[in-house]
Amino acid sequence: MAAGAIIALLAGVAPANAASFASLPDAQIAAFMVPLTLLVLALLVEVARFALRGTLPDQVQARRRARRYSWSLGHNEG
Repeated sequence: MAAGAIIALLAGVAPANAASFASLPDAQIAAFMVPLTLLVLALLVEVARFALRGTLPDQVQARRRARRYSWSLGHNEG
């Protein structure tokens, strides 16, 4: 994040300019849609990778059932 701030300052972007740009509807839509689009594309790449490989990832073994202990009153209880 610091590198992005340094690059923005070197490019001449002042906080006032950035604030006026962020108030534009197109900038707000882009700030929401660009990460969402990248996330969907990453998901599609993973699905395509599994589909082209033809195998699913290793299956997780089923959990062992917990043992049920028969409980009864102890000495001097109840």
